[in-house]
Amino acid sequence: MARRTRSRRLLTAAGLTALATGAALVSVPSPAQAADIPSVTLRPDPSYQQQPFEGWGTSLAWFANVTGGYPPEIRDRLAALLFDDDGLGLNIARYNVGGGNAPDVKDYLRAGGAVQGWWKAPDGTTRADTNWWNADDPADWNDDADSTQRWWVDRIKNDITHWETFSNSPPWFMTVSGYVSGGFDATADQLRTESVDDYAAYLAGATERLEKAHGIKVKTVDPFNEPNTPYWSTRLGTDGRPVGGRQEGAHMSPAMQRKVLQALAPALRAAKTHARISAMDETNPSTFAQNWSAYTTQDRDLVGQMNVHTYGTGQRTTVRDLAKAADKKLWMSEVEGDWGDGQSFTDMGPGLGLAQHIVDDLRELEPQAWVFWQPVEDYDNMKPGGESATGGNWGEIQLPFSCTSADTLGTCPIRTNTKFDTARNFTHFIKPGDRLIKVDDTSSAAAVTKDGRGASLVHVNSTTSARSVTLDLTKFRSIGRGATVTPVVTSADGKLAVRGAVRVEDGRATFTVPAQSVTSFVVKGVSGVAQDAPLLRKGHTYTLTGVQSGKAVTVAGNGTSLVIGTPSGSTAQQWRLSQVRPGSASDARYVLTSAVDGKRLAVRDNVPVAEPDTGRRDAATEWIASTTGDGSWTLVNAADGRLLEVGGQATGEGAAVTTWPPNSGSNQRWRVTPLTASGS
Repeated sequence: MARRTRSRRLLTAAGLTALATGAALVSVPSPAQAADIPSVTLRPDPSYQQQPFEGWGTSLAWFANVTGGYPPEIRDRLAALLFDDDGLGLNIARYNVGGGNAPDVKDYLRAGGAVQGWWKAPDGTTRADTNWWNADDPADWNDDADSTQRWWVDRIKNDITHWETFSNSPPWFMTVSGYVSGGFDATADQLRTESVDDYAAYLAGATERLEKAHGIKVKTVDPFNEPNTPYWSTRLGTDGRPVGGRQEGAHMSPAMQRKVLQALAPALRAAKTHARISAMDETNPSTFAQNWSAYTTQDRDLVGQMNVHTYGTGQRTTVRDLAKAADKKLWMSEVEGDWGDGQSFTDMGPGLGLAQHIVDDLRELEPQAWVFWQPVEDYDNMKPGGESATGGNWGEIQLPFSCTSADTLGTCPIRTNTKFDTARNFTHFIKPGDRLIKVDDTSSAAAVTKDGRGASLVHVNSTTSARSVTLDLTKFRSIGRGATVTPVVTSADGKLAVRGAVRVEDGRATFTVPAQSVTSFVVKGVSGVAQDAPLLRKGHTYTLTGVQSGKAVTVAGNGTSLVIGTPSGSTAQQWRLSQVRPGSASDARYVLTSAVDGKRLAVRDNVPVAEPDTGRRDAATEWIASTTGDGSWTLVNAADGRLLEVGGQATGEGAAVTTWPPNSGSNQRWRVTPLTASGS
């Protein structure tokens, strides 16, 4: 097909002002006007900035496998909804390297789930034949495999800035059960030990072939998908044929994961691809942390990017702090969900649920990318009588997965639900290159623009009442005379409805958002960081009070140990801060020295101590501070990745301050209270 030149035209602040209904700027409402509705003030803080955001993405996999062979008018319309500027505007794609069942196994997977593998079996090969494949023999590779998913690669390759390949299961001949839907024991390793090297060569070889055939560069390869779970199992009927397990999947314990990582790194080098390893696409942050803790330092060094799913939402901050300790990029690499009471294309519930989930991921996880699983779902599977009695709202876009070459958009309609609408409130206004920043509201996410001369904030109002929202922009250094805030509202009354620009007065702008709405606020005319915006400032003195214990970190009587004590303002509880590695708070490194005698806070043999400052600094004396904007912080030691905590969740006077791996416990969170600047 003809190459298309990518030209992003997502709405800018200037464009929004021009499009806004009503030519006049809107002034801040009087207190009397807002007195009858709830109100909230949001304070975006650009002093705490994350790494540049890479963007929004999707896995291709099932929907691409199904629709890549659809009539042009259907698949082109679908591609526009996903990747074009008026649609979701996605810029990241994950290509699924299929495993593939044996030629004599009749397909039993869900629609689209049987993604063709890149192998070519000799005629007559059956499921019992497992030792025929040779990665070095070109005859054993099918370079023309998977034409439907690969149609999508060609269609979108000028839209994509980061390609990732990933696998749900090894090919059948590398598995213990002989099927790609999982083992007969869902808790046992599905990859045969003797096939580890072959599996690594298969992933590297498929990635290299994909790059060469389509003229793309794959940046990362993830060999796992939710590996340390009991999800993936194959069940056989009385006739010996599979009746359970409708998608590719393979259990791999942390020990097996380590073997794969150690084999994949040299395999990628041999394949002459510049792709790095990403891992391990675990189902939730807590299981990710469990797996990561089982990796050795050498294993972790092989991983260039950490990938986690958020089907479970606990311990997001655990993975955030693990990534910072490892100094690695972190992706939220897959999630989808329903958030509704049955298939509906008008109910705001699913859209609000997705929007809040995105906000929580961005605030707590601090990912550099956010990736949908399948924004396109099978309409027939989601309608009542499909996966459930009432149907479902998985996917932002739904169409039948049973359309034929004779169908048209009239006979194979494409439908979007409110998740599609609210997702665009994020993808249109938090763009690649922007930096997410702290905001003191759990229903909001905020970012500064790539050029640093504007900002955006997305606010979710899930309540049944309108809400007065005031943006307090005083933490920006510069607020221009003509600064404005333009709301873009998605609710039951409209999708991305551009409202009149609100004039910023005295550093603030107020707008009333509708009930059950998601609003993007596009801020024009602000830049920089106000001098007094950062909480953590060089030369200032602080106390560290435990959220769980209510007591402050105190230098013990021996002058070395650290304990907790009732806050008293004594010098033994005061810590002077200096920044030792440049950064924007979210990844900066700090040294804390005691106001008693100038001893620095360090970790030696996993124990925090106050030690003399010799003038020579190592990573054990450096701390990385993280916050979700709720007023509490974690302190990650830069040497060992452990967090400062109150041991055993103790509350008693004089209980020990210790360190432990991140676990999102309240005993690992601290209230950081400023006292006075040095010399003041």
